[in-house]
Amino acid sequence: MSSSESEIRIQKIQEIREMGKDPYPPRYYPSDYSADVLKKFQENETPFQVNLAGRVILKRVFGKSLFMTLRDSKGDIQVFGHIEQMKDEYEFLKKKIDIGDMIGVKGEVFKTHKGETTVNAFEVTLLSKAINPLPEKFHGLTDVETRYRQRYVDMIVNPEVKDNFVIRAKVIQAIRQYLYQRDFIEVETPILQQIPGGANAKPFITHHNALSMDLYLRIAPELYLKRIITGGIEKIFEMGRVFRNEGISTRHNPEFTMIELYQAYADFNDMMKLTEEMIASVIKDIKGSTVIEYQGKTLDFTVPWKRLRMDEAVKQFSGIDINQVKDRDELEKKAVEAGLPADKIKGMEYWKLFNTLFEEKVETMLEGPVFITHYPSKTTPLAKNDPSNPLFVERFELFIAGREHANAYSELNDPILQKEKLMEQVSEKKSGDDEAMYFDSDFVNCLEYGMPPTGGLGIGIDRLMMIILNAPSIRDTLIFPHMKPVEE
Repeated sequence: MSSSESEIRIQKIQEIREMGKDPYPPRYYPSDYSADVLKKFQENETPFQVNLAGRVILKRVFGKSLFMTLRDSKGDIQVFGHIEQMKDEYEFLKKKIDIGDMIGVKGEVFKTHKGETTVNAFEVTLLSKAINPLPEKFHGLTDVETRYRQRYVDMIVNPEVKDNFVIRAKVIQAIRQYLYQRDFIEVETPILQQIPGGANAKPFITHHNALSMDLYLRIAPELYLKRIITGGIEKIFEMGRVFRNEGISTRHNPEFTMIELYQAYADFNDMMKLTEEMIASVIKDIKGSTVIEYQGKTLDFTVPWKRLRMDEAVKQFSGIDINQVKDRDELEKKAVEAGLPADKIKGMEYWKLFNTLFEEKVETMLEGPVFITHYPSKTTPLAKNDPSNPLFVERFELFIAGREHANAYSELNDPILQKEKLMEQVSEKKSGDDEAMYFDSDFVNCLEYGMPPTGGLGIGIDRLMMIILNAPSIRDTLIFPHMKPVEE
């Protein structure tokens, strides 16, 4: 960024003020938008007057006339100014208005001899003088790190980025509307929690001064939502931020948006049906089809989606049949033969080793959409056991493009068994597992009042947006992703 150009613009601000003009007026009321103007003129090429506002992204001066490109929230439109039409205001427009400035334009629409719909300006108002110049048109804001850090500039010079966040808003609206139409009630639960629960994750810790106590940013709203189900509201959901103190990558951000929903008198099979129908409906609304392209691959979201048991998936992609393995030592041996590092899994508990085998050898192979079902009971303390085999629980995860996008259970509502499973988590935390769950005695107390059979579901909105936007990184779905501070 050129400091000399910024200094010139600061000098212009002073000159504008000396002319009796305000470079940052308090208000302006445009009545038209570029896309609407272009459409209306194309339908009937009769001149009409308009009042637009936006940012100057291109300016060319030809003596007594000039052309500008004005960008507003709906697109770009050309503006023409001529000294005979604008009189004294032409010199102001020519000398004091720069690329990047926000202006209001009143004028009449016409078509140039080259056939371009243009606004013939008779009045231009400076709305906000830009001090920092925009990046050059052809060398623009291309550095990924800078784009994430200065998203406001990224959105100005790369309008498709702004469009992506408009699409994100529409996706969230479509999800809400889908659930509203099925009688789900939207609720809000605490973000600051005394006991973080509902997921295996390391929380962020903060401190409440007045109460002199530590609190945690929620890692999931699950346990509070189940309290509401117990209280008698049978269909609920919450969409909002959750926080997990983990690394930053193309798939992870420390804070992310998740929707969790719960339905009384339902199970994980009902959640599977709801998940595929809701996501397929949203994708079709946004993309126009349930068959879309993602990073060079075709994904078909036509319902129904494939279902595959976790043990079957491990057998298919690693060659290890868990039902034929005698003990932990044999599983460790087979896992090493399958390519897992011996030092990483040495001494690992049986079901944790099985889960690691799935994560390392299966997940990235699941192009999906596919539901992986029946996870080990040992690794899923909040889910109901499979009646036919209590070593596994009624749980699924949804995988798309090698990433987990949703997680659902038939929720465990047996307070005695739930207490036992949470106490096991406490033991694992004492043994050094930072992501093991905390014990929440009030949640157990809630279950003792009787929670109905319930199906629960969580979907990561940011990862879903990666698929819809064809984005390689989760950062492309977040307006302000977390970044390491810049060293000054």
